Amino acid sequence: MEIKQIKIGIIGLGYVGLPLAIEFAKNHPTIGFDINPARITELRKGHDKTREVDPDELAQSRLVYSDSIDDLSECTVYIVTVPTPIDSYKRPDLKPLVSASKMVASVLKKGDVVIYESTVYPGATEDDCAPVLEKESGLIFNTDFFAGYSPERINPGDKAHPLVDIKKVTSGSTPEIAGFVDQLYQSIIRAGTHKASSIKVAEASKVIENTQRDLNISLINELALIFNRLGIDTKEVLEAAATKWNFLPYTPGLVGGHCIGVDPYYLTHKAQQVGYHPEVILAGRRVNDGMGSYIADVVIRLMSKNRIHIVDANILILGIAFKENCPDLRNTRVIDLIRGLQDHNARVDIYDPWVDKAEVKNTFDLSLLDEPPQGNYDAIILAVGHKEFLKLGAEGIHAFGAKKHVLYDIKSVLPIDQVDARL
Repeated sequence: MEIKQIKIGIIGLGYVGLPLAIEFAKNHPTIGFDINPARITELRKGHDKTREVDPDELAQSRLVYSDSIDDLSECTVYIVTVPTPIDSYKRPDLKPLVSASKMVASVLKKGDVVIYESTVYPGATEDDCAPVLEKESGLIFNTDFFAGYSPERINPGDKAHPLVDIKKVTSGSTPEIAGFVDQLYQSIIRAGTHKASSIKVAEASKVIENTQRDLNISLINELALIFNRLGIDTKEVLEAAATKWNFLPYTPGLVGGHCIGVDPYYLTHKAQQVGYHPEVILAGRRVNDGMGSYIADVVIRLMSKNRIHIVDANILILGIAFKENCPDLRNTRVIDLIRGLQDHNARVDIYDPWVDKAEVKNTFDLSLLDEPPQGNYDAIILAVGHKEFLKLGAEGIHAFGAKKHVLYDIKSVLPIDQVDARL
């Protein structure tokens, strides 16, 4: 297949799919498909609720939007960028991926290439997705159609590292297709590409990127648990240790998001399928998953120490997104903190100027404040380091508190002498 003759269909226009579609549309005829009609309407009007693409860039793009799978029938390359979450038992949930594969199969033709970007365990593309494409299309894998895998590396909210400046791993189901996929991504990625020897290698490379980060953060979180008991400030310890050139600059916190808190479970699931029980990876996950309830307990003890009763207390949570300066709610672990406080019959208010109120309501059945009232709260928790909160500073945040209140800084962004405690 010649690169110049292709027409691309991007399946899923979220944090990953939309920036990718915008870039491909600069060089190739591209259709952006999403099953959500409201998302298509929003994008046609020039608005992106994820804030990953600027309105000017949307307005100038040649990208065609559609929520009709029939509009993809003339495409020759399909790139699937749908979510790969975990279920309530922390097992991989491939339903979105399988559903997207079925939709693509309904328009798949001889010679077409299907590329997956969603994070999966090694083997998922060829063992789980390709059979769906075969069954639903009636075509034969690696004879009539082909597959590729190029893991997404989008960092939501990070304007310093856009898609085109992040090196891309590529792979294909045959050597020829691997070359084609690599050439395709080279047409948009300034940082270049790395062609893996197989799809499984590419899949594994993605899933360990975030597993490594998860484990590093879990170590720092465990150190914070220890230092808290020793009466030592964790940030000061990390700043001292960071004076050595090879110390890795990780910080403690709540580990959520679409990748770090999810991807390790894809790898451990596959490991258990082949008879190996992961020890270190799951231990790190337990530490990180427990941080929300730990912080809730620390705040409750802090309130008790200051003779503030937790029952019916007014508590303000600043931020519910999974990270700073980003509207992404996926797998946010701030919810663990909120639920932990609510379990003790506290009245919890949440303020986050970045996230969509309707999405919070639909996802968590929680309401967001338009603006916190001043002089009202018995406890304030800075949960997310949004720039708006940093601009307020300690003085502005304290203004939300009652005459007697406590301020806990999860992100350790405020001066230590201006908070009651920090992680």
